[in-house]
Amino acid sequence: MAPIRVALVGCGKVASIHAAALRSLPDVEFVAVCDVSADRADAFATRYGVRPFTDLGAMLRDARQDVLIIGTPHPLHAEAAVQAAEAGVHVLVEKPLAANLADCDAMLAAARKSGITFGVISQRRFYEPVQRMKRAIDEGKIGAPALGVFIQYSWRDAAYYRSDPWRGKWDTEGGGVLVNQSPHQLDILLWLMGPALEVSGYWANLNHPTVEVDDTAVASVRFKNGGVGSIVTSLSQKPGIYTKVHIHGASGASVGVETDRGATFIAGVSQIAEPPLTDLWTVPGEEGELAAFQASDRAAFARVNATTHYHALQIADFLAAVRENRPPLVTGEAGRAVVELFSAIYQSSREGRAISLGG
Repeated sequence: MAPIRVALVGCGKVASIHAAALRSLPDVEFVAVCDVSADRADAFATRYGVRPFTDLGAMLRDARQDVLIIGTPHPLHAEAAVQAAEAGVHVLVEKPLAANLADCDAMLAAARKSGITFGVISQRRFYEPVQRMKRAIDEGKIGAPALGVFIQYSWRDAAYYRSDPWRGKWDTEGGGVLVNQSPHQLDILLWLMGPALEVSGYWANLNHPTVEVDDTAVASVRFKNGGVGSIVTSLSQKPGIYTKVHIHGASGASVGVETDRGATFIAGVSQIAEPPLTDLWTVPGEEGELAAFQASDRAAFARVNATTHYHALQIADFLAAVRENRPPLVTGEAGRAVVELFSAIYQSSREGRAISLGG
């Protein structure tokens, strides 16, 4: 079986995670990188033994890649994805899929027209406790998902926003905590609860006066299955407390995950230091399993480098989807649903009304 050839555009902080993940996978050939900075592209290419480019069109013509991973700032995702799709290259985009729905729709339209495989990174879906929740819900162990709760109490300091010139600005980042730190858990919430129907929310900047965007947002959600949900997400709790997603079922049983302890890690800067854990489990007959689940989660964490391992699992699923001509676990449509949700929260806050989704 010939290896799948993979290239990467964007040699910023998250690129090192993708490169390490690619190195760990069998039947993969990491062949090229592209960045607008020649120095950065050359340094990255030298480190990983790949070809450097500063022009994406040239890389798409010359590198013979089968798959392109996009790790540029969010507002630049669409241009690269459309260009790759038109070249017949499969595309995997870092989260969020984009900063607005128009860009999402342009990417999805290009992917459908060309017939490529198209996905978005949401590696926390592959966490063992998240997979455990999904199995329990699919097996009917909590009844219909009735109440979904996402809470993030995290922290980013001024140095974080200074670390890249595009951070903290509406025109170059597209938003704040909702756009950058929340998409993983918003994706998990939608994956477990199903599509959202309506949202009402607010955003605020509580203690980051040097940036334009939100550091805090709250929202109430109605889901198409009749369930409801709550979102509280913030970067204003120093030094960071926890991030959790809990799903409560119509039977009264509940399942939950603490995806992050303390502040969420910063790609290319910090490592995942604490294991994701099942932190809530009241499934009838399994109430006593919580300690065993947590022991299993800690053991799994100790066996791997969590900062790269779950990216590797998702990339492996995406490459298998390419080989098998099937959708990946996290599709472009799933990425769009996240963008639709956080865009509706911004719109609701701006207009002072509930916003319908699903259009």
